[in-house]
Amino acid sequence: MSHPHPELKAAPSLPEEGLRVIALGGLGEIGRNMTVFEHAGKLLVVDCGVLFPEETQPGVDVILPDFTSIRDRLDDVVAVVLTHGHEDHIGGVPYLLRERSDIPLIGSKLTLAFLEAKLKEHGIRPRTVRVREGDRRGFGPFDCEFVAVNHSIPDSLAVAIRTRAGMVLHTGDFKMDQFPLDGRITDLRAFARLGEEGVDLFLTDSTNAEVPGFTTSERELNLAIEQVMRTAPRRVIVSSFASHVHRIQQVLDAAHQNGRKVAFVGRSMVRNMGIARDLGYLKVPSGLVVSTKELEKLPDHKVTLVCTGSQGEPMAALSRMANRDHQIRIGEGDTVLLASSLIPGNENAIYRVINGLTRWGAHVVHKGNAKVHVSGHASAGELVYCYNIVKPRNVMPVHGEWRHLRANGDLAIRTGVDPDRVVIAEDGVVVDLVDGRASITGKVPAGNVYVDGMEVGGATEASLKDRLTLAAEGVVTVVAIVDADTGALAEAPDFLARGFVHDDATFEPVIPVIEKTLATAAEEGVGDARQLEQLLARAVANWAFRTHRRKPLIIPVIIDA
Repeated sequence: MSHPHPELKAAPSLPEEGLRVIALGGLGEIGRNMTVFEHAGKLLVVDCGVLFPEETQPGVDVILPDFTSIRDRLDDVVAVVLTHGHEDHIGGVPYLLRERSDIPLIGSKLTLAFLEAKLKEHGIRPRTVRVREGDRRGFGPFDCEFVAVNHSIPDSLAVAIRTRAGMVLHTGDFKMDQFPLDGRITDLRAFARLGEEGVDLFLTDSTNAEVPGFTTSERELNLAIEQVMRTAPRRVIVSSFASHVHRIQQVLDAAHQNGRKVAFVGRSMVRNMGIARDLGYLKVPSGLVVSTKELEKLPDHKVTLVCTGSQGEPMAALSRMANRDHQIRIGEGDTVLLASSLIPGNENAIYRVINGLTRWGAHVVHKGNAKVHVSGHASAGELVYCYNIVKPRNVMPVHGEWRHLRANGDLAIRTGVDPDRVVIAEDGVVVDLVDGRASITGKVPAGNVYVDGMEVGGATEASLKDRLTLAAEGVVTVVAIVDADTGALAEAPDFLARGFVHDDATFEPVIPVIEKTLATAAEEGVGDARQLEQLLARAVANWAFRTHRRKPLIIPVIIDA
């Protein structure tokens, strides 16, 4: 298995008949999936998603892929192919189109509908090309064939990209549910046909590569969801991703069977379910869905609410209900159904919400205590099936953290793929397919780009470090009035502290330290205010750590007397 090494440099120029593959997101993390293919001087982008922040990234709304490596080549981008409509695959598109608005967007009917609604909010009117499984379209030197795959959202596609350098098959997110709710299965016949033709590079979804066996069918959830609807004494509040059409279909069907009415809560949920219903992907029995106003007139046991917030996101409806910050007041006898997974890194936030809801008397049904979620991703058994059917010459696991990528690579090797042809890359690593062989040749910048309110890329690792310091250690502002002639203190310094335990006497011992620092600076002829402030900050920081074992953020202010 070939791995990237930290000392990788910029890649050499691509041979004329070669194909270059660079993931700018989605490798070593779950989210912000984006892969750039380069061939014959042109670029094809597959997916452009966002990653949701962790607790160590305060104030960040979403994290984007880093467009630095393609920014001066945006005119070479022939298209962006979108495999499906989840946020971690389409959420970054508005930010890419801000840099060049006429890049053609290629996707299936539902994917483009979700994306167009999102772009409308950003004031962008995109150029779109609608495709469906079986279609084959050329975009510059890339000949793309689209293949039906089953996932937790309808209309998902894999894409086979034919170039002079060879054929790549990119699965997108997929699983192999044999009894999907919409009857649209992963097209293994197409996978086999492409395998016969010869797949030179196979990019496969790694999210569940560590999970043995096969992912359970969505239909197996019907029993648990139906039981909740039948036995819940009062209201049922269901939380799910706002794009999980299949899961919400099951909730609607079970509510209908048990004489309950349903209302959607939360802007993204209302918007997406409206789109899915209009396009015929969500089948809604007539009279079932009502407004929240109408729902208030019904007895509690006739009520079902479908809302967002299954990952514990602080601003989503469910978290706000748990915090008593929502017009829907959770009470004794309510049942909350969390119909989703625990995305790695979100566990604490989700348990906090579960505890909050339980405190108000709700019974919370979740993946841990009932069969109310199945994954949207292929487990090891399904991946091995695909390797045996496709018989790829080279494999590059995608979409997953390091452990998932490694596990997926091991599966490929166990099915007979040459270990030297299994490439484990990370974001920014350059993989070139030349003469039928894939290998790592270099790297490009691929950092985190933070969206913070209206600001894109304004927040940096350094500013987030400052925010964490503020949260954990507090801040101390030191105002020193210095005699311009002697460099000594003209009067005792002022200390303004927040989040750093103190009373007025706390800072008395640091005054001699400040005097000594200024005296040394004067002796050495340091008169520049900026340099003095740095020396002062360092001295106070060292004192705070020595005496209080704390590392507050120090803001020095020097005023000439």
